[in-house]
Amino acid sequence: MYILECSDGSYYTGSTTNLELRLQQHQNGEGANHTKKRLPVTLVYYEEYARIDEAFYREKQVQGWSRKKKEALINGNPELLPQLAIAYRDLKNGGFESDANGGFENLNHHEAKVSEVLDNKVSEVLDSTVSEVLDSTVSEVLDSTVSEVLEDTVNEALEDTVNEALEDTVSFNPLKNQTNE
Repeated sequence: MYILECSDGSYYTGSTTNLELRLQQHQNGEGANHTKKRLPVTLVYYEEYARIDEAFYREKQVQGWSRKKKEALINGNPELLPQLAIAYRDLKNGGFESDANGGFENLNHHEAKVSEVLDNKVSEVLDSTVSEVLDSTVSEVLDSTVSEVLEDTVNEALEDTVNEALEDTVSFNPLKNQTNE
């Protein structure tokens, strides 16, 4: 894996199995389009790997880094890499980051929209959950009340029927009726 500094100050990150040959290709304009248009290029950093797939993996990793993070690697300051890995939206300056043209971009409005959407979704979920709980609780209370009332009513009706049947049985005496005949 290697990093080139181009004539315009930009960096190019690549990987190869033959660094000397690849550097010569870049200098001859046979390399990548980026370096072709920004000659001459200077090798500012390289790492050697036993396998090309490891070098390619590292190339892709470093390609995703910010300029400052690449410069920390180039300048031999690996202790700065974790600090430079923090996304600009998480910085203490409110998410402002200077761009190459000296302008500023603020993505806080995106975070506010995401936060607003999340708040709305949480509110919707809470509202529907509370409604469901209340509905089910009211239903359970009504169901249990209706069940209790029905149970009590049925029990009372059965009790009355059994009592009446018992009274009829006690008042009916078949022997008494036989002797009178």
